[in-house]
Amino acid sequence: MSLRRGLLWTLLLALTVILTAAAATVTPHVIPTTLGVVSLSGVVLLWRTVSLRLKAENRTVWGLLNQFLAVRFVTWLGKRQREKLEKDTLDIQKVQEETLLGRLHKNAHTLYGKQYNFSSIKDSEEFRRCHPVTVYDHYGELVQQVSAGEENVLVRGKPLILAMTSGTSGSSNMLLSTKDTSADFFLQGVCVCVDAMRKAFPSSISLQRTLKLFYSPTVHHSEGGIPIGPNSSTPSSSKHLLYLYTTPAPAFQVLNERDALYLHLLFALKDRHVGTIESNLSSTVFYAFRALEEQWEELVEDVETGGLSRNLELHGGIRLALDKLLEPDPGRASELRAQFSEGFQGIALRLWPRLNLVLAVDSGSNQIYGELLRQHYCKGLPFYSPFYAATEGLIGINLWPLQESRHYLLCPRSMFCEFLPEESLDSEQSNTLLMHQVEEGKNYELVITNAAGLYRYRIGDIVKVVGFHNQCPVVEFLYRRGQMLSVRGEKVTEALFLGALKKAVAQWPGAKLVDYCCAESGVLGDSSGGAQPHYQVFLELKGVRNLTEEQRYKLDCCLQADSAVYKSFRIKGSIGPMRVQLVSQGAFEALKGHMMSTNITSNTFKMQRVIRRKEYADFLLGKTVS
Repeated sequence: MSLRRGLLWTLLLALTVILTAAAATVTPHVIPTTLGVVSLSGVVLLWRTVSLRLKAENRTVWGLLNQFLAVRFVTWLGKRQREKLEKDTLDIQKVQEETLLGRLHKNAHTLYGKQYNFSSIKDSEEFRRCHPVTVYDHYGELVQQVSAGEENVLVRGKPLILAMTSGTSGSSNMLLSTKDTSADFFLQGVCVCVDAMRKAFPSSISLQRTLKLFYSPTVHHSEGGIPIGPNSSTPSSSKHLLYLYTTPAPAFQVLNERDALYLHLLFALKDRHVGTIESNLSSTVFYAFRALEEQWEELVEDVETGGLSRNLELHGGIRLALDKLLEPDPGRASELRAQFSEGFQGIALRLWPRLNLVLAVDSGSNQIYGELLRQHYCKGLPFYSPFYAATEGLIGINLWPLQESRHYLLCPRSMFCEFLPEESLDSEQSNTLLMHQVEEGKNYELVITNAAGLYRYRIGDIVKVVGFHNQCPVVEFLYRRGQMLSVRGEKVTEALFLGALKKAVAQWPGAKLVDYCCAESGVLGDSSGGAQPHYQVFLELKGVRNLTEEQRYKLDCCLQADSAVYKSFRIKGSIGPMRVQLVSQGAFEALKGHMMSTNITSNTFKMQRVIRRKEYADFLLGKTVS
């Protein structure tokens, strides 16, 4: 049976099944909507779409049908969720009150809810009066009780997982993640962003497959049997979506990230019609292209011969399953060799001419990787940074994919948000503001009450309110409190330092910034050099092997020009000149491997721009080349 005829019969069968189920189970007022989705005209539309959009090879009828229906369903759901969001932003005070009271009443009979008498709280004013602003230490012992298997401690019942934070601004902490957290992320985050993406990049909603770069973490369980790991999408939590990706299901069972990345790249290279490159973070995409640059010859050989490199440490069953999916493709190998021979500038669009976009967060500590990708490997491709999220849950969504600036609308039903003004962060008696009370142009630390047992919790993120969508604040992420440089109380933020660094690099002929981090001299101890406290800066550059002392001093001058406080301390001699050191190529990728614990994968890893542990600073000192 031909592909087209088989597809048509499958569609008609699916239509019959769906209509029968709809007639038997759907309430009368929902039937018209259901029939609109699965009517005969819908089947004709499906058939036309498949015929016109069949852009990938070696696809099964069932896989195409699944993908079409999944895309159509999420698109429909995205429209509905966007409409709800727009309505919510018209009365933000009411929606936030409903969100808070819903959280409190659901957990009123937990150990924690009884302690703070959640059942009697009538509004946000009373809640803020009787519950303190908190930090992680407030929950440490309670989380341990949950970890041991005790139920109804912070949330009703048990959490889905115990989620490990990325440890960007310190040690990794263990938080709870619940069904509500996951539901909020999908409905208020993923679905709404699909709607925004559909409008900005219509061709992205097609039957092309996605190169999805994510990895399977090693599974651990707590004393009470609860899974411990990162709170992000993983292959095991996305089994029903794997047919959307270029990487076949058996490859997602590979736990070694080096080998898993090789397989991601191999199967993506075989598909000349890849539509999207997707990952949680742009750093993961950047390091994937670095690996491609280093291993392309071996990858192309595997494409040509239909083999699988013997350098991969694969379980026998996984290797056998993957071997069955590989066939020699000398034609595609020839295409790939021709493109790689021309270098790696704009390589993504040359390998996959029908690429629509790169979908990955490129704000905050990932800003540098997004810029590197746009300038080099992914030149000419649009980027969409969809979410502002953390282990604590979904915080904001980017409704403006075509804007270069990364602005996020706070999700009013995901969390109850309060705001601490930046100028009073260190004050013990600081009063918080609510969503309808913040001012455009002002900076605040977020204080959240989420669906996973955190109440009035300082997450450490400083944001700037850049405007409002109806009544709802739109924010720009600025920095993490724990990622500031401050040896004399000068408080140089990550954004401020990176701005100065970019200006300095622009004055170093031929130099391109690949990666960087800093350490305060006190972290290094005797190995820091210099009598006065200062910043130790580690740079990985491309295009230069060394810098003169005058060039290195440019960075200090640029920061002085951008920070009056830093300049005043430098003039007085209270802070010594920066020590700028170049590290070898790949040093930061090696540091990443060194920093990642067993509970953190590349799915959630964020490079620390300010190093607080001597161990990490010493690691980079060992990689210093000048």
